[in-house]
Amino acid sequence: MILFKKTIKVLGVIFGVLVLFLAGLLLFYTLREYRPKEIEKVKVSGKGRSLRENDSLSILTYNTGYGGLDASADFFMDGGKEVRPDSDAQIKENLEGICGVLKEQDCDIYFLQEVDRDSRRSYHIDQEKFYQEQLGLEGLFACNFKCDFVPYPLPPIGKVDSGIMTLTSLAATEASRISLPESFSWPVKTCNLKRCILESRIPIEGTEAELVLLNFHLEAYDDGAGKEAQTKVLAEKLKEEYQKGNYVIAGGDFNQTFAVLEEKYPVVNEENWMPGTLEEDSLPEHFSFALDDCYPTCRLLDSPYTGSYETSQVYVIDGFIVSDNIEVKSTKVIDTGFAFADHQPVRLEITLK
Repeated sequence: MILFKKTIKVLGVIFGVLVLFLAGLLLFYTLREYRPKEIEKVKVSGKGRSLRENDSLSILTYNTGYGGLDASADFFMDGGKEVRPDSDAQIKENLEGICGVLKEQDCDIYFLQEVDRDSRRSYHIDQEKFYQEQLGLEGLFACNFKCDFVPYPLPPIGKVDSGIMTLTSLAATEASRISLPESFSWPVKTCNLKRCILESRIPIEGTEAELVLLNFHLEAYDDGAGKEAQTKVLAEKLKEEYQKGNYVIAGGDFNQTFAVLEEKYPVVNEENWMPGTLEEDSLPEHFSFALDDCYPTCRLLDSPYTGSYETSQVYVIDGFIVSDNIEVKSTKVIDTGFAFADHQPVRLEITLK
């Protein structure tokens, strides 16, 4: 009987310690949660060339997968096992490969997503600095994932400081980080992404109009409500800028397929991660998608890439939205064979009407 009471007492102490530990952990994550304002200014230098009516431009959007999701990778959130590559050498090799693609395309504007600044998953390599130095362009950055220590899975992701980045040779006079609706509730949201739009504004000489660039990376792993809410905010932003008389180009990773495209790359296994579908009527008047499906833009990371679109699950979820005062010359997916990232870049050629 005495032994039983002692056992109960010890178990009670252990339980109390665990409760206190978990409470302290939740308090820590709540206090340290990244809470960006609805709109935050992004520093710009104002350097670069000017823009005029009838100018032609090339824009590239590319989810770079923080240099860690090359053709050999799988990822635990997609049904794979990996959390990060085995070495920083693999990250550096992928970054060099991504930069090679960017330089070869030689565009006026680049929309990049999943760019790490100081993250354990990419061995704390400052990719923002890397891209600016390699391309010799001004980079505008908006953070969308910041956490002292992401505690899952095992081994855990750890520290993350990451975001989206716009690089351009044009003279942007203003840029802002615009928050999008959150997809998760407390306590999950304390160490989850805070999605956003990176807005860049470029004046057009001789007019009061601006070219407004909207770089984004919408929600991936929610139940669909988050993506829907974020898409509505994006649509309102498009409408607002067009009513001002501006030219508008939005681009990035939608994490949604497009109803306007035929099902060229069918779903192989519905038990794996699946993107939602974006209808054309989700766009405001005067806007349309600029897409290409000659090649897929994303692969599922449930296993390493097989080298074939027929045996690996692939999707078209990256592209652009363009206002009707801009003439779209071409939209083209650049086939990289998913060599350096789990996405492939999409190039847009346009002329300002």
